[in-house]
Amino acid sequence: MATAQKLPTLLNGVAVDGLCATIEAVKTTPSIAKFKFRVSNRWETGSRNRSTVASFSGANQELTHAKPFRLEADEPAVLLGNDLAANPVEHLLHALASCLTTSMVYHAAARGIRIDEIESSFEGDIDLHGFLNLDPRIRKGYQGIRVLFKIRADVPDDRLHEIAQLGSGFSPVFDSLTNGVPVSIAAERL
Repeated sequence: MATAQKLPTLLNGVAVDGLCATIEAVKTTPSIAKFKFRVSNRWETGSRNRSTVASFSGANQELTHAKPFRLEADEPAVLLGNDLAANPVEHLLHALASCLTTSMVYHAAARGIRIDEIESSFEGDIDLHGFLNLDPRIRKGYQGIRVLFKIRADVPDDRLHEIAQLGSGFSPVFDSLTNGVPVSIAAERL
């Protein structure tokens, strides 16, 4: 008689027992699933600005990070910046990369799949004709993004694509980019 195999407590660096407990808690109390993330941004000069991430709400409470995180943004010299930080569209690629990877790792752990290593590359195409308002037919944002994952995992090679799809299947950033999200903008005097 076969016995059910218990998942290890820690798999892929993920506390699987905690993940399962979170799933059960959300099933029991759906309101704890609602989160609101925030950033505040301050322009410095030219293309340089800085965002601060300090607090968020979720699990029916207001929460703060252990310390505020600072995210710097600038443009490369060819785009009239000082090249002191990644530019906003590079930050977007980072957000997509980190969210796809985290989603993949968490969902693989929940399925008992051990991942030993993941490397990825992200590349996106932007045509400045849109941003510079030289051609209204050309979008201002990315026209396409290509992703390549290199994965070493405890599965046969023919299942690697399936593991990569866990990322795109569950990533909030991927969902926001590919399905769009309403953005409202307001302004008031400082």
